[in-house]
Amino acid sequence: MTKLLALVICGIMLIQVIKPLGWPGLKRRGDFWKLALLAMAAISLAAVLGHWT
Repeated sequence: MTKLLALVICGIMLIQVIKPLGWPGLKRRGDFWKLALLAMAAISLAAVLGHWT
C-alpha cells in the first residue's frame, strides 16, 4: 500500500512541476514541496496503521 501511495503522490508532484494543478494551495510550480510533506505524512500513517493491524 505504501509503495502505491508513494508512486501516486510522486506522479502528482511531477505533474505539479510541469503544469500547476490549480488546487487551493497549489497554484505555483514551487508548491510541489507541500505534496512531499503530504506524502511523508500519508506514508507514515499507512505504515503505523499497518503495524497495528
